[in-house]
Amino acid sequence: MQAASSSHRFMGINREGQVALLTTQGNPNGHVILRGGKQTNYDSVSVAECEEEMQKARLEPSLMVDCSHANSRKDYRRQPLVADDVIHQIREGNRSIIGLMIESHLNEGNQSSDLPREKMQYGVSITDGCINWSTTEALLRRAHQELIPFLHNRLQG
Repeated sequence: MQAASSSHRFMGINREGQVALLTTQGNPNGHVILRGGKQTNYDSVSVAECEEEMQKARLEPSLMVDCSHANSRKDYRRQPLVADDVIHQIREGNRSIIGLMIESHLNEGNQSSDLPREKMQYGVSITDGCINWSTTEALLRRAHQELIPFLHNRLQG
C-alpha cells in the first residue's frame, strides 16, 4: 500500500503507441483484502490484529473482507454467514472495513470448463463456487437494510 500510494516511473507505451517513460500519480486509496489462509481472518480479533499491523506501518486501516475462499472454508454456501459476521462488526462500530467480496453467479456452485459445451449448465461458474442470484440479492438487501444508518453516520464524520 505504501508503494502503491507513491508516484512511479516505468517504461511503457504512450497514447501515440511509442515506447516512453511514463509516470503514475500513485493511489492513496489502497486497502488490504482479508481472504483467509490456513484459517479464516474475517472475525473481529483478526480484523483488529490487521488494523494494528497497518497502524504500526503508518497506514490508515482500510480492509476489504473476502467472504469466499479460505474465509468460507472453501464452501461457497458459507459466504452469507461470513458476510453477516462482518455486517455485525460494522454495526458494532468498526470503521476500517470498507467492503465485502462475494463469489456470485446466476446459479449456485461451479463446474469444470473442460466439460463439452452441451453438458455445461447455464449460469454456473467455471471458476470458484458461487452463491446464486437469489441468495446474493437477499444478502445485499439485508446488508443495505442493516448498514444504511451506520454508513450514513460514517460519511457524516
